[in-house]
Amino acid sequence: MTRRRTSPLVRPLPSINGINPSYLWLPAGDWPSLFAFLCQRFPHLAADGIARRLTQGDIVDDQGQAFGLDSPYRPHQRIWYHRQVPDEPELPFAERILFHNERIVIADKPHFMAATPAGRHLQNTLLTRLRKRLNNPELSPAHRLDRETAGLMLFTTQPQWRGPYQQLFQDRQVDKEYLAVANYQHHDWPLDYACRLEKQPNSFCMQVVAGEANSHCQIQLLERQQDWGLYLLRPSTGKQHQLRVQMASLGMGLKNDPWYPILQDERPDDWQRPLQLQAKTLAFTDPIDGQEHRFHSQQLLQWPPLD
Repeated sequence: MTRRRTSPLVRPLPSINGINPSYLWLPAGDWPSLFAFLCQRFPHLAADGIARRLTQGDIVDDQGQAFGLDSPYRPHQRIWYHRQVPDEPELPFAERILFHNERIVIADKPHFMAATPAGRHLQNTLLTRLRKRLNNPELSPAHRLDRETAGLMLFTTQPQWRGPYQQLFQDRQVDKEYLAVANYQHHDWPLDYACRLEKQPNSFCMQVVAGEANSHCQIQLLERQQDWGLYLLRPSTGKQHQLRVQMASLGMGLKNDPWYPILQDERPDDWQRPLQLQAKTLAFTDPIDGQEHRFHSQQLLQWPPLD
């Protein structure tokens, strides 16, 4: 197998409207041309659109040299391009910046806004909007948050700061608190819940399985309104969809969750029915200057719950 050389990543294309260029390593294979490979690799894109981008010189190599419509296919080469989402949905919400210094940005994300570009979401993502708003293409998230979840995210302003702040999350040095509206179940509160989470076969969803626990959360009931409860969640781990899966596995599925406990058919977003989960608090000691930080989201959940 060919081993790729590791070197500092130098982008041969500029950032456009807050979006850095994407790249793709060409796999081993025998295609008659780069155009033929791209048509097979991206079947959802029209062939004439791919041809147009090659003709316009929109796809380049590491040195910034443009490929053409008749460029041969060369395995293990890296190509660069800008992603395009022609029919990206608009959002009737806006993010808030709660804190900004030379190293970090604390942003308050609304429901339905993707944290980073993916799939159908490109311009109307928190990262892209912040990059344009702050005129900083180097802005980068230090952790993740589901598109459906509202609340706090920490971003670093330059590549040299990303490592120290990411390490805070990896070392569990960030105190995170979430609020959730979910089905009421009786437990002895507070409840310490640990379980093992793994991906479901052939699905993006997670599931609880037997085995050594790899996720932990403390759950506290704050209030009860008939069949619903308002819960405070304090996770010490950060697995994908962790809180949504754990709550559903305990019979406390989050209100308006389209994925757990049962994956529903894809449908347009309903602005009146956001997932009732909020990243409420982030608290940590700054790894650079030792300052104590504690931030609180200004987003709101529907409590008491609406019918």
